[in-house]
Amino acid sequence: MTGRLTLICCGATAALRRNAFHRDEPLEQKSLSQAQRLATQIPGADRVWHGPELRVQQTANALGLKGKAFAALADQNFGFWAGRRLAELDPAELAAWMSDPDVAPHGGETLNDLRRRIAAFLKENLGLSGHTLAITHPAVIRAAVCEVLGAPSQAFRAVDVQPLSLTHFTSDGRRWALRMVSR
Repeated sequence: MTGRLTLICCGATAALRRNAFHRDEPLEQKSLSQAQRLATQIPGADRVWHGPELRVQQTANALGLKGKAFAALADQNFGFWAGRRLAELDPAELAAWMSDPDVAPHGGETLNDLRRRIAAFLKENLGLSGHTLAITHPAVIRAAVCEVLGAPSQAFRAVDVQPLSLTHFTSDGRRWALRMVSR
């Protein structure tokens, strides 16, 4: 039994362009257009899932995909930092968060909490056969890559996930493997 999982990164938002932490905000018009052009290149799937946020739902719609929302595919919770630019944050707090995967943004989710959530999602879906498409966020995809490769949490920020990129995984029912990363 072989399963495939393709994680599609949602399109860009204004927060990305402002170097700010995301809120539940819409896609930029340019991202909507790019997603519509990408739609013809998306492989067929047995199921489609997506995160609950507006930008993810808009990406799925622009790709012509109808699916089910999963809380496990939600973006990392940035707590009170949501909507704030990096330059607005206390440099010491930001440095602590960047260097320690167990430090949470005020009221948010730590990187290790995100990894545990994604590890549980991957484990829960390890035995699925066929192809699953999941539209989600860069942080979720970075966490999945680190988890599948057994990389330490410090490797998280070394994984570059571009808007509207596709990251492919395969499963033999016992483990996930990173198959390839494509745009």
